[in-house]
Amino acid sequence: MTCSSPAPAYPALAAIGRKIRQQRKALKLGAATTAQAAGISRVTLYRIECGEASVSMGAYLNAVTALGMKLEITVPEDAGQKKVETANEAFAHTIRISDYPQLRQLSWHVAGLDELAPADALSIYERNWRHIDQQAMDEHEQALIKHLVESYGHGALLV
Repeated sequence: MTCSSPAPAYPALAAIGRKIRQQRKALKLGAATTAQAAGISRVTLYRIECGEASVSMGAYLNAVTALGMKLEITVPEDAGQKKVETANEAFAHTIRISDYPQLRQLSWHVAGLDELAPADALSIYERNWRHIDQQAMDEHEQALIKHLVESYGHGALLV
């Protein structure tokens, strides 16, 4: 899936879109079925999953609701103070392929993409585990895999 949007809100919308797509896939629902349940077109659902800013907030909420999800808005207690990311927050949004040598080698087929959704990164690791040099893997990449397995693999690396 190739998604891009120049809007300043793109990072937040892209994160929402990824979560919607992950939930749809976790529920094993097709795009057409989900779109019909949300009262939107399949193309609109695709645009939502890409995080496009031109899609109405109502359409985003319809997709969220159709998948049994809830969207909340929070205001940080101290917006002026930068907080330190925990390991889970550091890996929460997207995985930059170039930061992980083993993932970079395994991701040859996703040319043109610099980042992956966490669930997609886990899938690449699982499908190609036999090609990974575990002794050469650094601590940062090991921490990423551990986080992906705990958060998206339900505690089990399927290799």
